[in-house]
Amino acid sequence: MSNFLQFTVFGIMLGAGYAIAATGLVVTYTTSGVFNFAQGAVGMIAAFGYWELVSAHHVPVLAALVIVLILGASICGAFVERVLMRRLHGASAERPVMVTLGLMVILTGMATILWSPTTQRTVEPMITGQFSLVGINIQVQYVLIIAVAIAVAIGLRALFYTTRTGYALRAVVDDPELLGMSGVSPNRMSQYGWILGFMMAALSGVLLAPTQTTGINIEAMTLLVVSGYAAAIVGRLKNIPVTFAAAIAIGLAENYVLNYVEPHLPANLQTDMTSALPMVFLFIALVTLPSVRLRAVGRLTSMKAPRVAGGRESLVAGAVFLVVAVVVAFAFADTNIKGTTLLTLGGMVLTLAIVGLSLVLLTGYSGQVSLCQFSFMGIGAFIMGKVAGGGSLLGLIAATAICAGVGALIAWPTVRLSDLYLALATFAFADAVATGFFSDGHIYGAGGLMVGRIVLPGLSLGSDTAEFLLVAVFFVLCAWLVLAIRRSLFGRRLVAVNDSPAAYATVGLDIGFTKVAVFAIAAGMAGLAGGLYATVQQIVGTTDFDIFPGIIFVLFVTIWSIRTVSGAFLAALTYVVLNQLWPSSIGIFAGIGIILIGRAAGGILGIEALHVRLPWVKAPSGTSDPSGHLTAFGGTALATEGSRAAG
Repeated sequence: MSNFLQFTVFGIMLGAGYAIAATGLVVTYTTSGVFNFAQGAVGMIAAFGYWELVSAHHVPVLAALVIVLILGASICGAFVERVLMRRLHGASAERPVMVTLGLMVILTGMATILWSPTTQRTVEPMITGQFSLVGINIQVQYVLIIAVAIAVAIGLRALFYTTRTGYALRAVVDDPELLGMSGVSPNRMSQYGWILGFMMAALSGVLLAPTQTTGINIEAMTLLVVSGYAAAIVGRLKNIPVTFAAAIAIGLAENYVLNYVEPHLPANLQTDMTSALPMVFLFIALVTLPSVRLRAVGRLTSMKAPRVAGGRESLVAGAVFLVVAVVVAFAFADTNIKGTTLLTLGGMVLTLAIVGLSLVLLTGYSGQVSLCQFSFMGIGAFIMGKVAGGGSLLGLIAATAICAGVGALIAWPTVRLSDLYLALATFAFADAVATGFFSDGHIYGAGGLMVGRIVLPGLSLGSDTAEFLLVAVFFVLCAWLVLAIRRSLFGRRLVAVNDSPAAYATVGLDIGFTKVAVFAIAAGMAGLAGGLYATVQQIVGTTDFDIFPGIIFVLFVTIWSIRTVSGAFLAALTYVVLNQLWPSSIGIFAGIGIILIGRAAGGILGIEALHVRLPWVKAPSGTSDPSGHLTAFGGTALATEGSRAAG
């Protein structure tokens, strides 16, 4: 009984920490219509900043709290709203998701530079000591966290429902123009919301940091409040009391599972469950809530249907690309960069470009935001190494087919979700797979999983040159497939789903089948890329397909253009080059890039001044559309959102 009480107290304390972060999410979303994916990263920065002040520079606790919460968090919240979020007014629905993800990777990248991940840092409790109650010892720090969480929930509830400022904060998203006519500045109200949200995130990070007995870790602290995400979803991103209760329930459930269920699991699964459990809670919360409750408040804008290059242009461009690939393969066959052949790096670029193509199909055409394409890539690499001993075409087929099946299973319960909620669901799946599957030493092995080069009867593909050309062929085939799908009736349906799901369903078309089908195709394509990536690298490990590299790559595709084939290729090229030159800063580059393009839905390649007509492409008839102009890269039009309207 004493153990149960001890677990209950710790679970309530943990849930209280989640509740503080979750209420901050609710405040931000209520006042701006934006879900802040960087909430955990803000808490992480606050925790490390608090450690820096108190432990490294011996600043008094109260002074450190004032600096971190009042000065740091409030100023940063006001800055983010004024410089980043205010520019997103009227932007497409996925843009705020990408910008807050960019902010998250910027903060984690900065933390990696400022505080070396190899150094252990332990945060002391703000109030030391313990006392005995009903036979159990309770840390005073736990009581402090619970008391602060209750005070925050009551205070915010009173603010929103009993004060004129609270009414204005709740009204700013629904009708900012009407609010402005009443004499209240909508921009100021939105800024207040971001200040409060950042302060709640910082407070949760500072309070939960002392509970990390093994020390604070950048990635762990960033993802620590994911259970708070689940609580905010249960509260429908607007109900603070329900959010608080859900956070406490999740904290209790998490602690009970870890203490009563985990000890009975095999030793190799215990760590996996500890890491994946918060993401599992988030995924369950998303897929089990009634769909009527999952209505985004964010601002939506209608977008013109993407245009795609014609069949002849695609074939010519593909042939030109392969000719260029052959020239590169033989001209740079013996070139090495930092111990890696240039052709191996080129193979990595092309395999990642295939992942980018899956995002073009899934997000660019159908509007489904997925953050788990690297997860399918990792599953494909694992299957490639296990089927037929690796290095077999059968492995590629299996990787593609199994990932497509897994993608369909993931998509089926999430078909009613859109925009923010689908992004959250795929975020949860990606981290659960990374921490619960890829990190298991039995999956890839202690030294990584060895994968051989593909062997065909009578044909040797073991050299880097042959492997590069093989991957180039697969990239061109996948590009043709994506463009052919876009030109087809199914492709026009994808655009219709993106433009107006309600209208699509009204005319009698099955929106669920369309979403599951495109998700499965994109997952299969990512699995194929994973299998090819494994043959290029010849060894894959536990960190190759982590959640943060996956998010960073999505940002790069969005920066260049998530609606074009060339955007996928240039994103892969940028990712590999920067990862070779400045690996510790690649997240900062991605975050800054996504923020700089602001509202540009077409990315860099959507900028009118960059459009060039290629010689084999017919001029479009009728009124020109920026998204339909041609973008040159490397002498090919594979990359174009092109000259001929689909249908």
